Amino acid sequence: MADLTSIRPADRLLDAATRLFTLLGIRAVGIDQIVAEAGVAKSSLYQAFGSKEALVVAYLERQDAADRAAYRAAVTGVGDGTARVLTSFDLAIAGAGRRSYRGCLYLNAATEFPDAGHPVGEAVEAHRAWVRARWSEALGEPGPERDSLVERIQILYDGGIAGVKCARSTAPIVLARAMAAELLATNPSR
Repeated sequence: MADLTSIRPADRLLDAATRLFTLLGIRAVGIDQIVAEAGVAKSSLYQAFGSKEALVVAYLERQDAADRAAYRAAVTGVGDGTARVLTSFDLAIAGAGRRSYRGCLYLNAATEFPDAGHPVGEAVEAHRAWVRARWSEALGEPGPERDSLVERIQILYDGGIAGVKCARSTAPIVLARAMAAELLATNPSR
């Protein structure tokens, strides 16, 4: 077991928040629970992050960085645009069980912080915009047809991930992937 004293309090707080937010939700977890799980003083949270909301943003940004890295690694050497888009679904399928079928942490955060202008809402939108940009890039020539296709894929993706949470199974995201593959295969702009 790692010596916790060798891990910076900010990292311990972020690790604890990630575990707790993923399992219980953001608003359901209090500051006292986070600092107890991290084994740090409450003042460490305020020194490192300033507030619980800033910790939530750091949690989302850390996950965003990990998701971007995982996607880049998964599509390395994949030239086909359809395969690159479907990789996002494959990553969601692979991650569903690891996240105890809690659905999408970004959609969960957006539900708990519905104000798009709030820093949490902005962090969620930054991730979603990045995903849409990768799909747009993979699908080639800019234009209204491509934008419409990306929007339809986003709806399938969001629905599949939300379904994972309700079904406590990967079946909804697997079905959404199949539907996206069919949409991509039959889209005349492809």
